[in-house]
Amino acid sequence: MARRAFLTFTVILLLMIGMLPVLSMLMKSVIVDGHFSLASYGGLLTSAHQWTLMGHSMALSSLVTALTVAVGMPLGVLLGKTDLPFRRFFTVLFVIPLLIPPYIIAVSWFDLLGREGLLAHLLGASVTRATARFLFGLPGCTAALSSIFLPIPMLLTMIFLRTINPRLEEAGRLVSNWRGVMKGITIPLILPGVLLSAMLVFLLSFGEFSVPNFLRYDVFPVESFTQFSAFYNFKAATAAAVPLAAVTLILLLAEAAFLRERTYQLRPSPMGKHTPPIELGPHRTWLFVIVAITGLVIVIVPMAVLVIQSAGVDAYAEALNRAGGSLLRSLMYAVIGATLLTFLGFFTGYLIQTKALRCWRSVDSLTIFLFALPSTVIGIGLISLWNTSWTNFIYSTPLIILLGYLAKYTALTSRISVTQLAQIPPSMEEAARVAGAGWFRRMAFIVAPLARRGLLAGWLVGYIFLLRDTEITMLVYPAGHDTLPVRILTLMANGSPMLIAALCMVMIAATLLPAGILWMIPKVTARGAMR
Repeated sequence: MARRAFLTFTVILLLMIGMLPVLSMLMKSVIVDGHFSLASYGGLLTSAHQWTLMGHSMALSSLVTALTVAVGMPLGVLLGKTDLPFRRFFTVLFVIPLLIPPYIIAVSWFDLLGREGLLAHLLGASVTRATARFLFGLPGCTAALSSIFLPIPMLLTMIFLRTINPRLEEAGRLVSNWRGVMKGITIPLILPGVLLSAMLVFLLSFGEFSVPNFLRYDVFPVESFTQFSAFYNFKAATAAAVPLAAVTLILLLAEAAFLRERTYQLRPSPMGKHTPPIELGPHRTWLFVIVAITGLVIVIVPMAVLVIQSAGVDAYAEALNRAGGSLLRSLMYAVIGATLLTFLGFFTGYLIQTKALRCWRSVDSLTIFLFALPSTVIGIGLISLWNTSWTNFIYSTPLIILLGYLAKYTALTSRISVTQLAQIPPSMEEAARVAGAGWFRRMAFIVAPLARRGLLAGWLVGYIFLLRDTEITMLVYPAGHDTLPVRILTLMANGSPMLIAALCMVMIAATLLPAGILWMIPKVTARGAMR
């Protein structure tokens, strides 16, 4: 009874945090002077500007998806299945752009290729005029977003490779070489994961605001954000947000119909057994060179440009002076939000894994829908719901930021919890129940301790994504409660390139250093236990 009541409360909480703001936004956009009206959407299908935005958004998302999958899947196979040297180093290297605010990558390329960038001093203005034309527009947005979202197909490919029963590949090796096994067995088995990664990349790039805004490429998220923040036109902003929500819903319905059952639980291969890595032989050297050059171009060069551009103690002193408070708020909100996400995601994941309520599929779909939903839609919905006199204690405080974080990112911690809980034998909790332990005691002393690695991983992932969040925070933060990503964006209008580069480096350090420390904790603990 306690389990059912608590999990029902969790579902209600998710609906209030996530769906209620979106529904409130839609309701207010169709109610004019107390009457139902679709006037806000009158020009949605007939306006040439709206179709131009749709074309831009679809073109950008399609190109980014095609490029990331075309590069990410082979990269995931090389890093997860072969004897390529320095595989772990390359895995960490390629993940870095995903861990930092997206616009930082765009800023680094601007500092290199812009008309006043580093190349201008080396090659002259005539060359950088051409590179600037490439950077500002569809090609530049595609290149920047592809480097940011490349880790998604790469990591999902690596994860799904570990779910393949090694006996299947061993049987294939009896009649064919590795190329035939990969083509006939391995790739078809991981194809659902590749398609899932393609869908995620498409949705995330479709809803991305900061990079197209910085590189001046008009898409729906930029239009919606501009209508709301610059013109205070709530109904126009909602009308621009509706296509984002509609495309997200259509793709998620397709995923639920064709992929969900095949990708629902990611389980390691039986008994932790894996086939030996593929020996690349004479191809090992040139494949290593290709991977190294790719990492150099899309990760090391942008980071190096920021380091060079921000060189000097004065730049960092000014950065901390002008944004020190924002940095502290970012860290505080990320820590608090990640802790709340860990608890909410754990119980949501437990509900999904154990199928404790009949609505478990709907709950899973809800969290994924909110994660895939563009941040501008969630932000406008939160303002629509909570911007009233009697809810001012939420709207005018950092609580509104935390609610946005919970609405957007619960899917991350819940899916990690589902994967971890799937590894715990149900008999452990059942034995405690037979011994007379109540549900809360079983969760506190049996399930949670056994799932501690998943809880730590969920907290770390939540912390990183909350620290890098820009769009939700920029839309909803109360006066005096801006975070570092928001502060950097606001300073771009009149800040020097050196200051902006220094702020970006501070943001990168704030994300990667704590993540590295927390990543080392399980290893240090394991070594201590072995001693």
